[in-house]
Amino acid sequence: MEIRTHREIDRLLCGNPLKVEAGMSQVKLVTTSEMAADVKGLVHGGFIFGSADYAAMLAVNDPNVVLGAATVKFLEPVRVGDTLIMDAQVEEVSGRKHHVGVIAKKDETTVFKGTFTCFVLENPATS
Repeated sequence: MEIRTHREIDRLLCGNPLKVEAGMSQVKLVTTSEMAADVKGLVHGGFIFGSADYAAMLAVNDPNVVLGAATVKFLEPVRVGDTLIMDAQVEEVSGRKHHVGVIAKKDETTVFKGTFTCFVLENPATS
């Protein structure tokens, strides 16, 4: 399926799409030293959130999709060099509002879970 949203995103920071299908996506994030939050190599949660957000946007896959809200849980630490797989699934659609569940795994371990409320804007702002 053609990717219709977030085409200019930095995939080194937000991950690479592995699969984009109607209502779902899968994104692979390989964590790098630039993502480290400390000398022990723990990855800052913002990078994990960003990749999960990207996966949610791809699951909706509309050029005018934006994030409205998110409820997330960081379940396990992630370190530089870890590879995460983000699985996103549209769970509910109500008009322009889409609820997308995202789970991130490192190997078989779930490290992150979230629900993203995405909106497809009718008339996106231009500047």
